[in-house]
Amino acid sequence: MSRTVPLRFDHLLRLSDDVGLLEHARGAIPRRIHGYCTDDVARGLVVLGREPDLSAEQRRLVERYLGFVMHAQDDTGAFRNRFGYDRRWHDSPGTGDWWGRALWGLGTVAARGTVPWVREAALAGFELGATQRSEWSRAMAFATLGAAEVLDRHPDHPQARALLKASAAVVARSAPDPDWPWPEPRLGYANAVLPEALIVIGRYGCDDLLVEDGLRLLEWLVRTETRGGRLSLTPAGGWRPPEPRPAFDQQPIEAATLVDACARALSVTGDGFWAVGIRRGVGWFLGDNDAGVPMTDAGTGGGFDGLGPVAASINQGAESTLALLATMQHGRALGSGDGHG
Repeated sequence: MSRTVPLRFDHLLRLSDDVGLLEHARGAIPRRIHGYCTDDVARGLVVLGREPDLSAEQRRLVERYLGFVMHAQDDTGAFRNRFGYDRRWHDSPGTGDWWGRALWGLGTVAARGTVPWVREAALAGFELGATQRSEWSRAMAFATLGAAEVLDRHPDHPQARALLKASAAVVARSAPDPDWPWPEPRLGYANAVLPEALIVIGRYGCDDLLVEDGLRLLEWLVRTETRGGRLSLTPAGGWRPPEPRPAFDQQPIEAATLVDACARALSVTGDGFWAVGIRRGVGWFLGDNDAGVPMTDAGTGGGFDGLGPVAASINQGAESTLALLATMQHGRALGSGDGHG
């Protein structure tokens, strides 16, 4: 399926206020009681950082999101994640997934920001955060994507180079079992970020074998998450044979992460297989999925939170809306002939 929908930021604006990006919604109405999280605000920086021509309103969002992420960071470079509507932090600084996503968002803005002071502030936050390390492979994988953004603009950046080297020792590689090459006992969440990180580490570290390992693992994941020519994604609870397929609750983040990784692979190889993966990710949001229902609300521009066996969730939170926007960005780039996203 090659259709796309126009990128609409209506719902992202609806979820945003003068603090940041509210995490949850009931339908399309923001649920203030749940507050904000660094995870989502950092995802917002990635999506906005990829936009080639920001409106004045979108530029203000970048500044607001950047301020939130910088406020989440402590003097050691770690980040808090949970911020209440009462404007108080509800957790301690750490290096979980939110740390990795914060570095991804900061790295994206440091590389692609259109305003010098915004780029400089984001780079300073990235450099401090990159002094930390995480024991979690996905956290390191997300941080790796931020390091790649920085290296695209500053090829010899020392903190970004050091972070990639550290990631190579943490991001799990393919297992020797040909029947189950995935590096974990079962598929989890945001799975494609692991092979994408391997591709990035290999590419920037001039390690062709690591790039090939990442491409092989990503190809296996794409084929595993495809049934009948459409994406049939790993559900929120994870999956491993002999558990049945299709399985639900399927999450938009899984589709978006897969599309991100396919766009990366396409930019490295030029192989049309990866373009097909991007189109299938776009199609999943437009209704070419196991339930045959759209995962986007045409009236609001929001993305639905999960796919059930016969219907989508009516709720349109930040994570799902940003997953929709990220996927459609890659679909737009593919339609214009630019596979790099």
